[in-house]
Amino acid sequence: MPHDEGDLAAAQHHHWQSTYTAHPGMYGEEPSAPAVHAAEIFHARGAKDVLELGAGHGRDALHFAREGFTVQATDFSASGLEQLKDAARSQDVAECVTTAMHDVREPLPLPDNSVDAVFAHMLLCMALTTQEIHTLVREVRRVLRPSGTFVYTVRHTGDAHYGAGTAHGDDIYEHGGFAVHFFPRHLVDSLADGWSLDDVHAFEEGELPRRLWRVTQTRP
Repeated sequence: MPHDEGDLAAAQHHHWQSTYTAHPGMYGEEPSAPAVHAAEIFHARGAKDVLELGAGHGRDALHFAREGFTVQATDFSASGLEQLKDAARSQDVAECVTTAMHDVREPLPLPDNSVDAVFAHMLLCMALTTQEIHTLVREVRRVLRPSGTFVYTVRHTGDAHYGAGTAHGDDIYEHGGFAVHFFPRHLVDSLADGWSLDDVHAFEEGELPRRLWRVTQTRP
């Protein structure tokens, strides 16, 4: 059955907030493999500042900061961002990291052409409608400087959880309390319309394993 978008969004916000509160540092301190790869790309392209969407408790944002980038980290979980700020202070990179509570269904709180790079690990495949995802990518393009780089990862329709659990419509399925929008390949291609689509890399993560794409695209 199609989901009520407002109810699902509110439920997911509560679920993530309570999960981060109950399990501090739930993803560990080591950066994700996509963040390590993204940092290499950002360095190679001369980026200085990075916006991370859906930073959570900050393992990837902190990696970018340790790599010498100025980082703006957003998430809709206050608990996750507090953990990020505490970790930034303990790792002596607090001066490189700013945080902001933000729901990506709303416009990004940055000016046009204001960042060199944007990173989002499994943020676009949260409980967002296809229309909301397109709107978000247009916002990413707005805040990126010309020739800026966007690296994102998403679970795709080849994942074992695709079609399992509670169906909410629009390729969104809820499993274990977490709602995921599983991406078909044509959605990746449509999000790159007007960009340079540099790379779509398939990889696996976790014990299931989750099956994802790492997408790199460049604003003209």
